[in-house]
Amino acid sequence: MFWILFLLMTTSMVTMIHSDNINSTATFTQITDKLISKLKAHMLAMQQSKSRGYDNYGYSGYLDGYYGDVAGKSDYSWIVPLIIVIGFGNDDKRPKFGTRFLDKESDIFTHNAWDNVVWDEDFRKDIVEKVESNSLVKVPNEKALEFETNAFKYWDDFYEKHENKFFKDRHWILTEFPELTPNETSKTILELGCGVGNTVFPLLEIDNHRSLFIYCCDFSEKAVKLVRENPLYDENRCNAFVQDITSDWKSSPLMPESLDIITMIFVLSAIDPQHHSQVILNLVPYLKPDGIILFRDYGHYDMAQIRFNKGRCIKDRFYVRGDGTRAYFFEENEVDLLFTETKIFTRINLHVDRRLQVNRANKKKMYRVWIQGVFRKKV
Repeated sequence: MFWILFLLMTTSMVTMIHSDNINSTATFTQITDKLISKLKAHMLAMQQSKSRGYDNYGYSGYLDGYYGDVAGKSDYSWIVPLIIVIGFGNDDKRPKFGTRFLDKESDIFTHNAWDNVVWDEDFRKDIVEKVESNSLVKVPNEKALEFETNAFKYWDDFYEKHENKFFKDRHWILTEFPELTPNETSKTILELGCGVGNTVFPLLEIDNHRSLFIYCCDFSEKAVKLVRENPLYDENRCNAFVQDITSDWKSSPLMPESLDIITMIFVLSAIDPQHHSQVILNLVPYLKPDGIILFRDYGHYDMAQIRFNKGRCIKDRFYVRGDGTRAYFFEENEVDLLFTETKIFTRINLHVDRRLQVNRANKKKMYRVWIQGVFRKKV
C-alpha cells in the first residue's frame, strides 16, 4: 500500500507541475500542499453536487460515502491520497456512473441515488393523478401572455436576487457528455442559456490544452453581466452575450458554420413550446456539418412537475413558478421529432434518465425524470 500511495503522489505531482506550470524548483511541501488543495477542492465540488439548486438542475453525487468529512478539513489532509487509492482503486465497492441499480427495496437508503428506476403500476397511477390534478386549473390567458412578454424581466429579477449563489457548477457535465472533454483538438462551443457560467467555467478550468473557445449566451442581461464579472472570464477563451434564442442571431458574434458543439441543457424548458422548433432552426446555419447538439432537460412526470400547485399550469406540461420563470416537461418522442423532423439532424442517442434520489437524513425519496440526447447535423 505504501508503494501504491507513493506512486500515486509522484504521478500526481508530475502531472500537476506540467499542467499548472509550477516552478520546477518548488519544494516538496509546496507541491504537496497544492496537490492536497486540488483534491479537497474536487471533493468539495462532489459534495456540493448533492445539494440541489433550483428544481434540481444538477447531477447526483455518488461518491459521498468515500469522502465523508475529509474534504475541507486540513487536519486530515494526509489521508486524502489514501482515500483516493482505496476508493477509486476498488471497482467492487464503487460502481460506475449510471450503473447503480436498486435490486432490493431494503437497500434504498444505503446510497443517495439509484439509476433507471422502474415505477410500479400503483406509483405510476399516483403520479399521473397528481399531474392531472395540478393541470386542471389553467393560468388565465392574459396572465400567460404577460409571462411570455416579460420573460426576460423575470429572469433578470431572478439573477438580481440570487446572483451566482443559486445554481451549482455542473461538474457532472463530462460524465453525461464526454463529447465536451477537452483535448489537443480545438473546439468551438456555444452554450445556450448560460446563466452565470455554471457550465462554462468548469469546462475552462479543466481545459489544460486551452483548446476550447466557448460562446455563451443568455436571455438575461444580468446573468451575462455576472459571467463577464467572474474572475475566470477570459475574452481570449470565452465570449458571453445577450441573446433571445427564439429570434434570429444576426446581431450575434457567431460566424456561419463555426460551431463544433452546441449545448442545450435545461434551456428549452424555460421557453414556450410553440417556439422550440424555431430555436433549433435558428441554430442550423452556425453549426458545422457533422457538428452536434447536446440536449438535456426535464421529462414528463419529473418530481418538479408533480410539485406544482393548482393554478400554475399554462398549458399541457408547461407551468409557471412563483417567481414568474417557466418550466416545460418533455416526452422522449417529442424531443426526437424536434430534431429529426427537420431532416437536418440525425439522432446519435436519446434516452430517458429515470433516477431515484434519496435524502438519507430525513428518508425522503425524489423521483427525477430527465430526457437526454445527442444529435448530429448531416453533412
